[in-house]
Order: sequence, then C-alpha cells, then structure tokens
Amino acid sequence: MNDLILILASVTAVSLVAFIGILFVGLKEAVIGRILMALVGFASGSLIGGAFFHLLPEALTQALASETLERTVQGTLQLVIAGIIFFFIMEKFLYWRHCHDEKCPVHVFVYLNLIGDGIHNFIDGITIAASFLISYPSYTLGFATTLGVIFHEIPQELGDFGVLLYGGFGKRKALTYNFISALAAVAGALITYFLASYFQGAEQLLVPFAAGGFIYMATTDLMPELHKRTQAKESLIQLLSILTGIGLMSALKILSP
Repeated sequence: MNDLILILASVTAVSLVAFIGILFVGLKEAVIGRILMALVGFASGSLIGGAFFHLLPEALTQALASETLERTVQGTLQLVIAGIIFFFIMEKFLYWRHCHDEKCPVHVFVYLNLIGDGIHNFIDGITIAASFLISYPSYTLGFATTLGVIFHEIPQELGDFGVLLYGGFGKRKALTYNFISALAAVAGALITYFLASYFQGAEQLLVPFAAGGFIYMATTDLMPELHKRTQAKESLIQLLSILTGIGLMSALKILSP
C-alpha cells in the first residue's frame, strides 16, 4: 500500500504543476521569457539525466535477469527507438499545440490542445507508476522519474496556460481546464498500479519506452526552444541550466541506496 500512496502523491504533484501559470500572471513578458528559458534548459537536462542515469540502467538490469547481453542491449535500444517514434507521432498528429513560449499564435484548437495534453499526462502517469513498482523498496527510480516529469511539465504547462489565454479562456477557466487535463496522469497511474499483476514483465517494456520519450522531449522539443535565444549571456544560462538538471539526476543516482 505504501507504493500506491507514493504513486498517488507523485502524480498529484505532477498534476498540480498545471497551476504554475498563476505565479506568472502579473510578471512582465520579458521577465517571463527569461525565467521560462532557464526552466526549459533545466527540464531538458533533467530528462536527459533521468533517461541515461535512471531509466536505461534500470531497463538493462531488469532485462539481464532473463536475457543474454546481446539480446538485452538490442531489445532495450529497440524499445527506446519505439518510444522516440511514438512520442513523435503523438506530438505530430495528436498534440496539435505543443508550445513552451508565451508568443504562441492564436488558433481555434485550444480543446485539441487539452486533449493532446491529457494523453501526454496519461502516459506520464503510466511511466511514474511503473517506475515506482519496479524500484521497490528504495523507489529511487520512481522519484527520479517524477522529478524529470515535473521539470518538463513546468515550462510545458506555462506554454499551455498561455495558449488557453490567447485562445479566449479567462485566467480561472484556463487554470481549471489545464488542471483537469493534468489529472489524466492520476488515471494512468491508477490503471497501471491495479493492472500490474495482470501484465507481469510489462515494466521491462515501459521503462526503456519511457526513456525514449524523455530523450525525444529533451532533444527535439525543448532544446530547439533554447536555440531561439542566441545571445551569449542567455546561451550560457541555458547551458548551466541543462548541466544543473543533468547534475541533479546524477546526484540522485549516486545518493541512491
């Protein structure tokens, strides 16, 4: 039961990030832009660190228990590729509006944005729950995955909040709908937890698959946003933010029992 409590606490924390927009309502656009770029860099680094320091080593360890080394490496990398391709398809065809910058164009697809975000959050919930279940009793992988998701969600939810405001929603309505979409993570986590016993070994597929998603989001979604700011000072802040995110995930790995 302790693992269920930890899973619910983690996905609830992720869902509450949907309210992050309220902290930036009164700030000037230039200030928001600087903060947002630092957060995007930190999120990118934490996702890379989470994938390479936590998810992939755990996937290889799990697979080695039942496969030869060659089959383990090849099968794990194939699942990573599958995760990258899946997240590309999800973003390309389902996630119509995926934006981390407040200067997003206004369009009529705000509800499709919410649906796509809900699907994304549902998968986040699955990933978090699976990470906790396979890292018992230390739960280190679960905590690392949760942090990686949270750091990614902060700039993402800020962008989504801006899209909803520009799409015609009031501040209260934008926050409410964004939070409802975020609650899909709770649904994904609960389904994974209660059906885990029916899908023994499924975590061996989910973890490298999630690593592919982390790598995809960090390198093709977040880092291109950083390239929009090219001044030397901003670039240095971006680099330091990325390294800080990677360093945090490395520290979690070193300090884990």
